[in-house]
Amino acid sequence: MAELLEYLARQLVDEPDSVRVEQGEQEDELILRLYVADDDRGKVIGRQGRIARALRAVVRASAAKERRRVRLEIVDD
Repeated sequence: MAELLEYLARQLVDEPDSVRVEQGEQEDELILRLYVADDDRGKVIGRQGRIARALRAVVRASAAKERRRVRLEIVDD
């Protein structure tokens, strides 16, 4: 899941080297933190959050195969 998210995010931003994903667990939920450069944060979120919603949908679909709950947080580096 993290690899897929990182790949997709690298395709969206101007500074792909600054993209990284950290995983964590909290109360039976997988947390993915997507770190991007400050200038690229808007590109990852998109207009009215459309790209962020699409990324969350892809991550949730990937997690559904493993029957896991997942939460995506977008953080500027």
